[in-house]
Amino acid sequence: MDKEVRVRFAPSPTGYLHIGGARTALFNWLFAKSQGGKLVLRIEDTDQDRLKEDSVSQIITSLKWLGLNWDEGPEVGGPVGPYFQSERFDIYRKYCQQLIDEGKAYYCFCSAEDLAEQREKQRALKQPFHYARTCRDIPPEEAKKRVENGESYSVRIKVPLEGTIGFHDMIHGDIQFDVNQYDDFVIMKSSGIPTYNFAVVVDDHLMGMTHVLRAEEHVSNTPKQLFIYQALGWKAPQFGHMPMILAPDRSKLSKRHGATSVEEFRSQGYLPEAIVNYLTLLGWAPGNDEEIFSLEDTVKVFDFSKMSQKAAVYDVKKLTWMNGQYLSSLPLDHIVEAAIPFFKEKGLVDDAYLAAHKDYFAHLVDVVRVRVKTLAEVADASTYFFKDLDGYEEKGVEKHFKPENAALLKKCHDKLAALPVFDLATTEQAYHEIADEMGISFGKVIHPTRLALTGRTFSPGMFDVMVLLGREKTLERLEKAIAFIESK
Repeated sequence: MDKEVRVRFAPSPTGYLHIGGARTALFNWLFAKSQGGKLVLRIEDTDQDRLKEDSVSQIITSLKWLGLNWDEGPEVGGPVGPYFQSERFDIYRKYCQQLIDEGKAYYCFCSAEDLAEQREKQRALKQPFHYARTCRDIPPEEAKKRVENGESYSVRIKVPLEGTIGFHDMIHGDIQFDVNQYDDFVIMKSSGIPTYNFAVVVDDHLMGMTHVLRAEEHVSNTPKQLFIYQALGWKAPQFGHMPMILAPDRSKLSKRHGATSVEEFRSQGYLPEAIVNYLTLLGWAPGNDEEIFSLEDTVKVFDFSKMSQKAAVYDVKKLTWMNGQYLSSLPLDHIVEAAIPFFKEKGLVDDAYLAAHKDYFAHLVDVVRVRVKTLAEVADASTYFFKDLDGYEEKGVEKHFKPENAALLKKCHDKLAALPVFDLATTEQAYHEIADEMGISFGKVIHPTRLALTGRTFSPGMFDVMVLLGREKTLERLEKAIAFIESK
């Protein structure tokens, strides 16, 4: 491509960054990087009524956490700012006035009551609402005087009365629309705030966007934006509309399907590498069966033309599985650092503890991470290393704490107490010897011990647990379990 590729991610700060928005940001980032172009972050905050406090900082934090840094926009600046639409109102008014002066847009003095009456008449005729173009042919001088006299107005664009309008979508191919579907829509509200479609066109043009890659739900906005491009005499960028993300039941994804914001996933202990990897596969594939690949690897093979036209189905089970893959394979120091907040949240460690037990803590995380799927689960599965047991799982008690197992655990206790060295090899060997001596399966020795040491029926490797607990605590917990069984 001769011209530098420029794309944008333009969220509205009305809440947290959700999965759909994160995927849009990701594919724009990948497209820019794969083409040697630039990604612009623009904040579309014109709708002041829907804005939520701190939403901008939350969106920015989520993007950074995912590793999706931008080349221009908030915090980094750039040559075509401001990058907040709320700081660009004078720019929108300038181009709105230009369209009025050129006769391509006009003042509309219809009140809300007038429009409601039009809507009611069309509803009675079972017609979809189209503005009746009541003010389209008011002479410019008359309209200007009414404005000067303080009459309330909005500004509407003159949509062609016949013909078609269309574009070539990078994913869906050629799309055509009959202009009769569209009325003279508002581009500037009576409040002086531009409508979404008008502000977007002005910004995309002035910021030099070569491609607009966004969700499929915006296909219906594209003809309106094309009318504005034509009226302003500007060349439109290339458009690509990504398939929707559906819930497993193929309904629209919503909060009832579980976590849907990046911040929720972060707080639940998902890793950014896993989320980005999973989002990459929602509507795109590398062309082979590979499923685990880094952001850097994806840039090398990314081809936007391989985007699917079909809706992508969001599957949290697949994401959780993928998170487990990253949790067990990423460098240990990376996982340790990411896990610390979850341990602190549960009151298991503090900075003083971590400073004094750095190697032990890293070893503990390494042992636990291969058996769980999230960072929150790493911390949850580690509580018994830091706190005394407050009981045993009921199903485990019924199955593994039968009266005869008191003697079994006593034998284990005595064998472990007599070991000259307490490590992985010696503890495992001791248990094999106990199983052989008693003529029972290895598992029948392991399961009661696991319950005695962890209070749970599921844990990391039993001998890893023993070594991490240490001989003294291991023997102490076996003694408590024996007493518990005997007291039943």
